[in-house]
Amino acid sequence: MMQQIGQQALLSMISHLIFIIITWQVLQSLRIDPIFKKGRTFEAKVLMIFITIAIGTTVSKFFIDFLQWSQQLILLF
Repeated sequence: MMQQIGQQALLSMISHLIFIIITWQVLQSLRIDPIFKKGRTFEAKVLMIFITIAIGTTVSKFFIDFLQWSQQLILLF
């Protein structure tokens, strides 16, 4: 039981990191510079990091939930 919890934690951490990296790569193609005032590059980068974390973890959580649900389907029969 404890080993399964540890494996789930490791899977979740790896999934979150992978989806955060994928999201970062995708968001790099966006030009958000026109939204910010000149000289506010630090704030723009911080916003990009926050958006990346929010989107990446949300997508990762969806896939982890979907995986868990698919494993629980055998309990129907």
